[in-house]
This record gives sequence, structure tokens and C-alpha cells, in this order.
Amino acid sequence: MDGEEFLAQRFEQHRPQLRAVAYRMLGSFSEADDAVQEAWLRLSRSDAAEIDNLAAWLTTVVGRVALNMLRSRRTHPEEPLEAHVPDPVLSPPGGTDPEQEALLADAVGLALLVVLDTLDPAERLAFVLHDMFAVPFDDIAPIVGRNAAAARQLASRARRRVQGAGTTPDPDLGRQREAVDAFLAAARGGDFDGLLAVLDPDVVLRADYGAAGGSRLVRGAHAVASGAVLYNKLAPVAQFALVNGAAGVVTVVDGKLASVLGFLVRDGRIVEMNIMADPERLADLDVTYLDK
Repeated sequence: MDGEEFLAQRFEQHRPQLRAVAYRMLGSFSEADDAVQEAWLRLSRSDAAEIDNLAAWLTTVVGRVALNMLRSRRTHPEEPLEAHVPDPVLSPPGGTDPEQEALLADAVGLALLVVLDTLDPAERLAFVLHDMFAVPFDDIAPIVGRNAAAARQLASRARRRVQGAGTTPDPDLGRQREAVDAFLAAARGGDFDGLLAVLDPDVVLRADYGAAGGSRLVRGAHAVASGAVLYNKLAPVAQFALVNGAAGVVTVVDGKLASVLGFLVRDGRIVEMNIMADPERLADLDVTYLDK
């Protein structure tokens, strides 16, 4: 085995964690894969013998690349959507595979990723690297161009935003599913009162149909229930799935994935719903388990 092949093998050992870092930073599988690939290119051009801790080196490289990508989004924004839903991680009800487990460690639900999208890029990087991957602030500081104390403050501000948003679901997946099943049953039957009973009064719904279809942001149980009654056309083809490790459903129409719906359930009621129905991004999702 030559040196490059050995280095490639070492890199592949770290790929799952690097992809997890990039996914938390970017909320996009395609961009995360681009960031990981850039880390490999930089490694292949470096003197690996001079790298004392390859995992730490690669993690900070991916963080730096992702930070630049986030800043580029701010500098060259596309036509803004009213509501953007990050790429979801789909799993069958029975559980996840090892790569998905790496992506979803620390309960990285869609609701959390939505909040992370609202952070300043430097805040997001400091929070993700320190709070989720235990990267020391001394290592984060040069990435964001600040000293360690300032990097700590960035993470602290981000942490307050995340904690204030209440993105943690009920720990009991069975209880989550009961709420989702009640929602689907009410939607199928056009039961407006049944929908109100399972929705939190301040529920928030985001629906992202992509650049061509636009998006919607709906607040309040009555407004969400009014729209959900129309969901009865898709409810019969809805299948339960884990969406970022929490209760959710996917809808399949004519053999194609039509939408992914992630729920945030707390105290037995739905407090947030995130619908991703962007055809281009849906086409890239792994739904092979649906055929099993």
C-alpha cells in the first residue's frame, strides 16, 4: 500500500464525523459532501506527517470550509424563501444505520437546524464545534478570526438562542408517534376539532417547496388546522418514518417521494411541523428502506 492509499484509508475512517460536522454547519447534504471533499483535497496537498492529530485537523478544516460557505450565502443570497427547511435525515421506524447515527448524535432535529440557520455564521461554527464536537475554543478562535474569549462568547450567544427556541422533543418516541397518528387520523377525516386537540395553540408550520414552488410559514393552531384539513388527500399515502430521529411521515405518490414532514412533539402536542417538498432535494434523499 502506497502513502496516498494509506492516507485515503485514514481519511475514510473520519468521513462519517466530518460529514456530521458539515451537516450541522450547513443543513445540506450536497454542501456537506462538498465541504468534506474539499477537506480531502487539502489533506492530499499537505504533509500529513506534520499533522499530529488528524481528526482534529480535519474537523477544523471542514469547519473553516463550511464557515466560508455560510458567509458566501450571506454575500450572494439566492431569492429568499419565507421558510427554509434543511435537508432531513430519513430512517425506518426500526432505527438508523451507523452513518445516520453519526449525523443525528446530539439530537440534531429539524427544529434545531432551523434555529441554527438563523445564527450568524461565526456563532454557528463556535456552537457546533464546541458544544457538539468538544473542539476547544483555542482551536476555534483562529477559524473565526477572534481570540478564545471571543469565540466562547459566540458559542454562548448561540447556545442561548438554541435553548430559548425549545427544540427538544418528548424523549418518548412512542408518545411522539401517538401525536402524529392522531394528526393523520384527524387530517384523513377532515376533523378540524381533532386537529386542534393535537396541535399546540402556538404551533408553527414551515413548508418548503423549493425555488420553483416557494414556501409558507403558518403560525397558530387554527391556521395550521385549516391547512391540514386539505392534507387529507395525501394522508392515505403517508408512511411513518423517523425524521432526524424524531416522529415524522413521508408521502409517496406514484412511486416518488412527494414530501417529508417532521414533527416536534412536546407534552403530547405538536408544537412545530417542518415540511420539505422541494423536488430537487427530495430526489437526493435515501429512501431505499421504503421498498423493504
